[in-house]
Amino acid sequence: MTFLAELKRRNVIRMAGLYLVGAWLITQVAATLLPVFEAPAWAMKAVVGALAIGFIPAIVFAWVFELTPEGLKRDADVPASESIGPQVAQRLNRAIIVVLLLALGYFAFDKFVLAPRREAALVAVTTHAVKSEDEGAGHPAISDKSIAVLPFVNMSADKDNEFFSDGVAEEILNALAQVKDLKVAGRTSSFQFKGKNESLTTIGNALGVAHVLEGSVRKQGDKVRITAQLIRVADGYHQWSEAYDGDLKDVFALQERIAQAIASKLQLTLSGAQAQRLVNTGTRNPDAYQLYLQASSTFDRRDGPHMLEAVKQLQQAVTLDPNYARAYSRMAAVYAILPTYTLDPVSIVDWRNQVRAYARRAIALDPRLAEPWAVLGLTAPLSGAGLIESREDFEKAIQLDPDDITTNFWFGLALVRCGYNRAGAERMDHGLSIDPLVPNLMRWRGVLYLRDGDIAHAEPLLKRAWTAGLRLAGRELGEIAYRRGDNALARRSWLEGSRDLFSRMPPGTNEAMASGMFGGNESDRQRALAGVDAYLARDDVFVPGMLSLWLVNLGRGARAMEVERTRVQIDNSDFMAYLFSPAGKSLRALPEFPAYLKAKGFPALWDKYGPPDMCTKSASGDYACQ
Repeated sequence: MTFLAELKRRNVIRMAGLYLVGAWLITQVAATLLPVFEAPAWAMKAVVGALAIGFIPAIVFAWVFELTPEGLKRDADVPASESIGPQVAQRLNRAIIVVLLLALGYFAFDKFVLAPRREAALVAVTTHAVKSEDEGAGHPAISDKSIAVLPFVNMSADKDNEFFSDGVAEEILNALAQVKDLKVAGRTSSFQFKGKNESLTTIGNALGVAHVLEGSVRKQGDKVRITAQLIRVADGYHQWSEAYDGDLKDVFALQERIAQAIASKLQLTLSGAQAQRLVNTGTRNPDAYQLYLQASSTFDRRDGPHMLEAVKQLQQAVTLDPNYARAYSRMAAVYAILPTYTLDPVSIVDWRNQVRAYARRAIALDPRLAEPWAVLGLTAPLSGAGLIESREDFEKAIQLDPDDITTNFWFGLALVRCGYNRAGAERMDHGLSIDPLVPNLMRWRGVLYLRDGDIAHAEPLLKRAWTAGLRLAGRELGEIAYRRGDNALARRSWLEGSRDLFSRMPPGTNEAMASGMFGGNESDRQRALAGVDAYLARDDVFVPGMLSLWLVNLGRGARAMEVERTRVQIDNSDFMAYLFSPAGKSLRALPEFPAYLKAKGFPALWDKYGPPDMCTKSASGDYACQ
């Protein structure tokens, strides 16, 4: 008899299958229940370890012993004529099926019941985490003049029209946000609940609002129906509900009627131009408007593979309506981040000129828009006069719209890049107070905490950004794991967060980099540096600012500053946040640092706006950075 046949006869294979399926089910249940009872972190490891250790004895037991009518006996002592192995095999088969059904049942329960509850709890925790300190002693009273606008459900036969239903809701949200004395939950936070099976009362409480607006959009050909209903969070009472029908060209008027109805129901006083018109889409051309919504959906999701398509859609929009200022503004914003998300070789001069042309066209058409000024600030040169120019553009954007999320975020990054970390953190905190679930804002606020050495505040924000789908946060979560001594987790997390940046680098550079930075030896670091050298040897490549930070982590601080100064021309925020933080003290102590500051043009900026957090100005006029 072959060894495999003997394994089958003794039911060893069936026992192994039953054990593995049962062990998986036990670990899944333990992962759910142990946190409920606040079990220590080692408890889960103990469960997994015990199950792993028990596998071999279970297999040995199945091989050595056989179940007989008289009980367990050694297999060698059971004559073939008395063996009931086939009957035991059938019982094991049935047991495996039962355990598999239990496992599938638990999987379905976790996915459709427990997971939505965990996500809702995460939203609630995140929302409360960004409340001001004076509200920390208790739950603040929710103003009756507050509302969240949820993404409208796409009821059209064509599921690709989802951008349209989202856009309709967003326009109403933007209109209501302009009403004085009305608190409106931020777009990203409200849209986090899209597709979630949560009660409106739960959503309203999580977002800290007294009312929730939900609705649906059905688009068929040139016909459109928009339904909307206003719900009071406290008791779930439907205060108002209405359906609006019209042609596609009427969508602007339909949105206006909904916004005005809500303002009336909430007893808001509208004055000036708002009394006549709340919703301002920026165009009366429905086709241009749809193209704008499609491109904006790509921009909001930072959908890199479709960024170029978004640019083309916006170009079509301004062809249909040459005076569509918002389309020019959004085109400038999309184009501004294009190199970061596509990693395609670009001519920096041509790229910057194109972005600024779009932005200035938008400003000429509508001087009230904040976004194009923020784009100008974001795309100004990263050294010399560009530093002051960027600051002035961002200040103009903030004057126009102090609560614009994108402006606060980008301005915060610009401040951090120039050493004003506290001021940059304040900008980001302000953005999070308006829209607490913006993934990149959460990630960057976590980065600043991490660079200050405050892991206790950094880790929750980074985990929330990761949970929201921003895999970039894996880079910093990897750093935290490394500080705790878990090199394997550090490498996995960092690689997941850095994956897109290695698409054009020599094969194997990513693994070498992860090993070199997190617990590797000098050989690992040399392999990583060789990959960087091969990449930088080409003149036509896009050099991300993150590459300079990698060089720092590989022990090449002076070279990191040189690469950032001479090769990085777009988005050096990660490196600069490190350089001007407590974490970058060793870099600031390098003999090359004073010359680097002068070459970058920082002294002129600091002369105008004051010394940054880590630096002081001497009587001779030089800056010393501790």
